[in-house]
Amino acid sequence: TVKGDVHDIGKNIVGVVLACNNFDVVDLGVMVPADRILDEARKQNADVIGLSGLITPSLDEMVNVAREMERQAFSVPLLIGGATTSRVHTAVRIAPGYGREVIHVLDASRAVPVVQKLTSDADGRAAFADEVRAEYAGVRADFARRQAAQNLLTLGDARANRLPFDADAAAITVPERLGLTTLPGIPIADVRLYIDWTPFFSAWEIKGKYPAILDDAATGAEARRLFDDANALLDEMDSRRALTLNAVFGLFPANADGDDVALYADELRTERLASLHTLRQQAAKTPGKPNRALADFVAPAESGVADYAGAFVVTVHGAEKVAREAEAHHDDYRAILVKAVADRLAEALAEWVHTRVRREAWGYAPGEALSPADLIAERFRGIRPAPGYPAQPDHTEKQTIWALLDAERKTGASLTDHLAIHPAASVCGLYFAHPASDYFNVGVLARDQVEDYARRKGLDVAEAERWLAPNLAYERAPAPEAIADA
Repeated sequence: TVKGDVHDIGKNIVGVVLACNNFDVVDLGVMVPADRILDEARKQNADVIGLSGLITPSLDEMVNVAREMERQAFSVPLLIGGATTSRVHTAVRIAPGYGREVIHVLDASRAVPVVQKLTSDADGRAAFADEVRAEYAGVRADFARRQAAQNLLTLGDARANRLPFDADAAAITVPERLGLTTLPGIPIADVRLYIDWTPFFSAWEIKGKYPAILDDAATGAEARRLFDDANALLDEMDSRRALTLNAVFGLFPANADGDDVALYADELRTERLASLHTLRQQAAKTPGKPNRALADFVAPAESGVADYAGAFVVTVHGAEKVAREAEAHHDDYRAILVKAVADRLAEALAEWVHTRVRREAWGYAPGEALSPADLIAERFRGIRPAPGYPAQPDHTEKQTIWALLDAERKTGASLTDHLAIHPAASVCGLYFAHPASDYFNVGVLARDQVEDYARRKGLDVAEAERWLAPNLAYERAPAPEAIADA
């Protein structure tokens, strides 16, 4: 896993699958800088290098590794994988920086045939490489056509088409408990009923929705075995107290300030604790459809209406230690299983905390009584969007959340230099209660918004572009080192 990123479940599954097919796999772990990857590849005389990443800043780091491979005259193929990676990004951003094979591998099941082709005889490898190059040239051409056809509004026009604020429709509720609430050592038994198991099976590349997947004619037996193993592990972790579940959340007086949300120390609203910076959709909409930003879900300051917003961090400690114990006993299955279960437990913890916020701390849904299926289907009022996801793709907003909630001291969770959360089984985000609030994709951003956003955050435009790179509707200027290398 590349520098700054701590996620490794998918990488570990790929490693196991390749090892089971008679490949020697050297796993360098997580947060591995480019120089160590390439030094070790030389030392091991590697036939293929594989990079993994889950957070969007990892995409830039993969570009960096590819350029370093070109600069250092490597000739081995480079494989790209991970949840945020794609064939388009690989073809458009990574492959042009390295003169040899660069291939996006969608999931672990595709890794074996790809590596087999790349390590076969010279003619077979060359034919496969030519096939991929031709495919990626087509991807780049299609990407260029779509870029040219974009219909983006100016930032001013997008703001003029914002979601209008209606005080009656907002149904604002004054929170029962303002300020910070810390929840240390939450019992696993309280949280496990909130687990959404469908992504758990997906991580193991068993497709289907829970609980129907357990009775699927083709995959049901394997899914049920995995499900039973996961629940037995949860029982064990609970009895051993091997996992520690911590959470902190805060609810604050708030008002929208343009496309930002001001959070205040108290109801006097004279002391600003923090500013949450949000981004606005710029793609032209059909009549009646607004260009949304998360700030639209909070009453504007000029409305004179007092509103509220919140933030949270939840984390699961201990999974890495249990996984290391399993690895020491050469039990790769258990090592991956505990991390996959911890990831699901962290998401369930976020759901559990949000439920209590809606019912009690904020109290706008005191009578809410939803089933696990209802929760998974999000049949409740309010959202908890996370930095780095489509509604707010900028990971640097995590720094604001950490400072606002004193999150590292209160939960033990920290941020890496690329703003991944450590431990990996952690979730953070914001709370909005507006009845119309929902999750949306900001989409591509024009230069005028990026420049405005950088000014509001006090960043250089180049720094803002680096964090927002996957969302840019234009080609940013190359980094100075890339110019120097050229």
